[in-house]
Amino acid sequence: MRKWISFPKQQGINSRQAHVDLPKQGIYEREIGRSGFFGPATHMHHTHAPTGWSDWQGDLKPRAFDLNNLIGSKHNPQTASPWSAPLILFNEHCKYRLWHCTENMQKLARNADGDDLFFIHSGSAELFCDYGHLSVVEGDYVVIPRATMWRLEPTSPLQILMIEATNDSFQLPEKGLVGGHAIFDPAMLDTPLINEQFKQQQSEESWQVEVKRHNQVSTITYPFNPLDAIGWHGDLSVVRINWRDIRPLMSHRYHLPPSAHTTFVANRFVICTFVPRPIESDPEALKVPFYHNNDDYDEVLFYHQGNFFSRDNIEQGMVTFHPAGFTHGPHPKAFAASNTSPKTFTDEVAVMLDTRDALKIGEAATLVENINYVNSWKTA
Repeated sequence: MRKWISFPKQQGINSRQAHVDLPKQGIYEREIGRSGFFGPATHMHHTHAPTGWSDWQGDLKPRAFDLNNLIGSKHNPQTASPWSAPLILFNEHCKYRLWHCTENMQKLARNADGDDLFFIHSGSAELFCDYGHLSVVEGDYVVIPRATMWRLEPTSPLQILMIEATNDSFQLPEKGLVGGHAIFDPAMLDTPLINEQFKQQQSEESWQVEVKRHNQVSTITYPFNPLDAIGWHGDLSVVRINWRDIRPLMSHRYHLPPSAHTTFVANRFVICTFVPRPIESDPEALKVPFYHNNDDYDEVLFYHQGNFFSRDNIEQGMVTFHPAGFTHGPHPKAFAASNTSPKTFTDEVAVMLDTRDALKIGEAATLVENINYVNSWKTA
């Protein structure tokens, strides 16, 4: 058994509570924490912004990728196969892809490497899978259990963020004191139906299944459509929930950490969803994400829609990547405006991936990187 070295101390000028009533001499608070936002932490108070660097050399740095520039390009062609979607970021436990799909899948897909999580960034489609039929639209999360057979028929062009839990599964977070119905009630999870649309697609015509295992694709041919179920019972299924059905945890007197917005968990990473919410109204409370060292996790944010109140020059369809090892936080203009802005509500929607293991950058991402992003915290 192990136990964190824990001996809460105070030194110099400091606030008694995190993120609240900051000393006037040190308005820049920096959280240094372990195990994401669940381990021991210290809150530093600085006279300068912890992101106020004047130069940066080396490969470890904040990065931004404009995935809009991948749409329809030779690096992300329109394709009916999800296994042709380019890797944006990846490690041994997670694969992060953007799939541009505009035509009906002519083959079924099956991922034998792990569960898939889809986030429908744009478009709509009819999903047919082992469990039946499900209509999916912009803003939907769809969890595809490992080795499920499925296919999509787009009804409008699709942009899908695909996150694979390699050799793992997606589960729901423990919600602790707030109870199992907080954030979203599990009753809001939709499952496919054995309905007329599903029955009508069944046939005795030949179908093929592209099975991905160890990142290699094999093809199985059937003399019939293997999506031929007439019914099922159990507690394993494809499930769907839209971000609009998420009711975020809020505190008007304290800025909650990103972990409060966890939507799905795997063994080595978590998925959080930032949705519109009231801005903290207590005059002593921080109103933007606090500067922090999340030194055990790499942090990735996909910006879906809205105005991203802690960022400058970030638009929907972009991704920021902050590897572990340095302080990050709000951009200077966002921080300066946080106490003077008349806004009382955020309107951003973003999907965050936090991985316990270092992520590598895919070739396609390097082609659409904003190399000046590291300089966007400079004030002069």
